[in-house]
This record gives sequence, structure tokens and C-alpha cells, in this order.
Amino acid sequence: MSYRYEIRLSGSGGQGIILMGIILAEAIGVYDGKCVAQTQAYGPEARGGSSKAEVVVSDEEIDYPKAMKPDLLLAMNQKSCDEFYPDLKPDGILIVDSTFVRQIPTPKAFQVPFTRIAREKFKREMVANIVALGALTQLTPMVSAKAVEASVLARVPKGTETLNRDALKAGMAAAKRAKKEWSEAVAPPSTRVEDLLDSY
Repeated sequence: MSYRYEIRLSGSGGQGIILMGIILAEAIGVYDGKCVAQTQAYGPEARGGSSKAEVVVSDEEIDYPKAMKPDLLLAMNQKSCDEFYPDLKPDGILIVDSTFVRQIPTPKAFQVPFTRIAREKFKREMVANIVALGALTQLTPMVSAKAVEASVLARVPKGTETLNRDALKAGMAAAKRAKKEWSEAVAPPSTRVEDLLDSY
């Protein structure tokens, strides 16, 4: 039986959401060999407005490329969490950047401070999207860590490979910790940000 898995990445312009979508789709399609479609949309303003990228994965040709009821929603800011959470499937996965998303609509969300990790660990807020991609490899079975790393390294500017590889690893480690703490409780506990920062 065929499957269809929908991912929506969302945030504000300037957070690298569109690049995340391109890298993720490339990782799934080129490196993991699945059928994939990727679309994107900007808000009225490029920087500061809403931004979303959608990746649809299947084991057969995809006839409609947009996400209708996402299986996974990544929200990098409060506005996108508020706007897109109602579309998420009842058993879907919500992942939020807890640096900016404080009002979380479900206790089942994975909360990882992507932007704070980027700021404090790497002194570069711009790699928050790469940290988030690392986390995604641990929170969805649709893409492998190896494929995401290959896709990231093929896309980033020359000379930043080590930084981006480390950002990916930091995201993976923070997500593993968030997942472990989530599974040990009925509802996800509030993991101390310091613990997530130190987990890699």
C-alpha cells in the first residue's frame, strides 16, 4: 500500500525556511531515493513576513505537491505555530523553536531552542535552520541523517562545511535528548535549555 507523508516547515522570512525545504527535499529524493515534491510560499514581506516550505514524500509518483494535512509541522516562530497548527493531523508531530515559541498548543510538542543553540554554541544565528534540520533527522523516519548531511554540505558556501556539520550534530543531539525526556513522561517535560546546549 502506498503512503504519503507531508512535512511543513514554517517561520519568518530570513530564518532560512525555504533553504531548509530545498535541502530536505534533496536529501529525501536524491540521497534517500524516495519520491518527493517541494513547494514554498512567502508572506507579503520577504524578511519578517511569514515563510513556509512544504515537502511531500511518497513511495510512488506524487500527484498533488502541497501539504493538505501535515504529518509533521516545524514552527520556528509563534506566528507560524498559531497559523499552521490547526492543519496538523491529530497524531502529527509538532516541533517548535522554543527560543521564540512560548505558547504551545499541545503538550505533545517537541521543544528545542534551535536559535538559542545557534547563537550560544556557534555565535551565528543564521545556522538555526541547520540545527533544526539535524533535529528533524531524529524526529521523523522520512529522512536519514546521512542524506541530510550530504545535502547540506552540497549546498553551503565553501569554507563553512565544518560549522554546518557541527550545527547538524548539535541539532541531532538536542532532539535525541528532547525525545528521550518526552518518552519518559506522559507529557514532555520542560527540558532546561542549558541541558540541550550541553548535550552535544
